[in-house]
Amino acid sequence: MAKTTKNTTAHSHSVAINIGIKDSDRAAIAQGLSRLLADTTTLYLTTHNFHWNVTGPMFNTLHTMFEGQYTELWNAIDPIAERIRSLGHFAPGSYAEFAALTSLDDAPQQPPAALEMVRILVEGHEAVARTARELFPLADKASDEPTADLLTQRLAVHEQTAWMLRSLLVEQ
Repeated sequence: MAKTTKNTTAHSHSVAINIGIKDSDRAAIAQGLSRLLADTTTLYLTTHNFHWNVTGPMFNTLHTMFEGQYTELWNAIDPIAERIRSLGHFAPGSYAEFAALTSLDDAPQQPPAALEMVRILVEGHEAVARTARELFPLADKASDEPTADLLTQRLAVHEQTAWMLRSLLVEQ
């Protein structure tokens, strides 16, 4: 499972934050969002990799589909990182930090067959959904509506994308 390699607490000379969320809750939520950021970034990289390397009769369809998916993931990264910063913590930003925090496996070194790519992406979207869902109790406890809203948006995207990808794996 994911482990932390970095203290995400802001420097002690920073201005105190008083947004109505306890320091300990902000820290726990930021840690959860860091895992979500790592999962999202890892899934982005895998999806982009598959966009570049897909082959076979479904090439055009999957190449285009993966492009839409990696673009959506890319656009999701910044709001997650900025929410971490809004809570007074530093967002992870290195490959080493993402590797330590993510719950996803790295993309295979050898590009898999097209439908195996689809299966891997289904599992990735489901894993990111689980990571987001695990954070809801913390956000609810702290009355952190902005984080809950972000999580709701991410869940909707990941669950819908997993469904659409899963639909390609159904045998006729």
